[in-house]
Amino acid sequence: MDSQSAIAIMKNPQFHNWTKHIEVRHHFLCRQVEEEKIELDYIPTNDQVADTLTKGLNQEKHMKFAKEMGLGCPV
Repeated sequence: MDSQSAIAIMKNPQFHNWTKHIEVRHHFLCRQVEEEKIELDYIPTNDQVADTLTKGLNQEKHMKFAKEMGLGCPV
């Protein structure tokens, strides 16, 4: 996750009163964090491997991320 504010909201229950506008379905992640089923770590935007599946990237970044995910890409 590259949103430090989202990570802070998940890790600190005092922020929950300020986030009442967030839909109930998004609180699923909060419960998972509280129950220690998942852990959220900060990953800088330039290292978001999943971007290769969701964004148009330049060839260099696409190839790098595809390789990191174990996807075979022609050279």
